[in-house]
Amino acid sequence: MSYSSWLKEHAKKHKTIITKLLAQNYTQNEIIEYFDFENMKKKELDFCPLYAKNKKCHNIESLNCYLCACPNFRFNDKGIKKIADKTQYSYCNINSKDGRQGVYGEKIHQDCSQCSVPHTKKYVAEHFNLNWEQIMKGTYYNDN
Repeated sequence: MSYSSWLKEHAKKHKTIITKLLAQNYTQNEIIEYFDFENMKKKELDFCPLYAKNKKCHNIESLNCYLCACPNFRFNDKGIKKIADKTQYSYCNINSKDGRQGVYGEKIHQDCSQCSVPHTKKYVAEHFNLNWEQIMKGTYYNDN
């Protein structure tokens, strides 16, 4: 699955949950709390394939899943640039000290698995928007 395809599919899942919570008159803080990993793995099993395995994508105590994808992640499904004989497809826009570039054969992808930047309630509250796609709008990298 391409980054673009994943982003579109995930946006649909996110919107479905938000619509449900708004119909129940959830406040912003209640919505953020709802997206806590421990709650989501019980109530929204289809949101993430890791929930069924009771596995977190990032090893942090209070993982918040509202920003499952990071607004600092940049990608281009066709490739961003050539580095030697490899093609880079993604990178971190803030060059997080906890991220790294992973090399997978001839492809280079950003590895965010050790970064917790977007997965705290505080960060989510600071960047909150009911429209998840609006938060993620800058992720597609295009140098044209």
